[in-house]
Amino acid sequence: MRYLILNKPYEVLTQFTDEQGRATLKDFVPVPGVYPVGRLDFDSEGLLLLTDDKQLQHRLSDPRYKVPKTYWAQVEGQPTEAALEPLRQGVTIKDGPTQPAAARTLPDAVEADLWPRTPPIRYRASIPASWVEIVIAEGMNRQVRKMTAAVGLPCLRLVRVALGELTLSGLAPGQWRDLTAAEVADLRALAGAGQTHPRPTRPAWSGSSGSSGSSNKLGSSTPTTARRPGPRRARS
Repeated sequence: MRYLILNKPYEVLTQFTDEQGRATLKDFVPVPGVYPVGRLDFDSEGLLLLTDDKQLQHRLSDPRYKVPKTYWAQVEGQPTEAALEPLRQGVTIKDGPTQPAAARTLPDAVEADLWPRTPPIRYRASIPASWVEIVIAEGMNRQVRKMTAAVGLPCLRLVRVALGELTLSGLAPGQWRDLTAAEVADLRALAGAGQTHPRPTRPAWSGSSGSSGSSNKLGSSTPTTARRPGPRRARS
């Protein structure tokens, strides 16, 4: 079986064909028979897992198995504890109530650790932009964007930086690599593959505000909750 990690670029569809001629996974991953685990929206970026392991694909995508997905969201305005607390309790969006998420502010310096987005977000001097880290275990349509909007923080840019403890580990946009046997084993354990019932998980931190911790070029920075694998050769 194959297990691949891709740094999905901005404005790429999480599918292999498109009748409108937009960029798809086929433009970046020349591996037949693998399919994305979950979805990452056209205008979102970052970590995407692809595999032909149907059982693992199902368990990593199913919210019953509570696999944490970590996002960095650039939002309009300055997040306060009062704004982030509803995210930690669960908010109601168009698709229904969300489960409690982990949410905290990030220092503005994390932007320097990410790759530049093309095109860049629209700059407005009168409205500051800030970064927050959000960890969810669901996968509603455009969920993180709807969650931040619900607390008055419209999302300008969204990057998935981790799935469980798996990170992008230096992959540039459009690059991919095979997972190691140890990484696959970690994912299978996280999703309870081979178990009858889902095993409960919860974020490794409480959700209070603070810095993101260490810097490791995610293409750069990596959340403190995530393991940082050593560098590996990427394929473009």
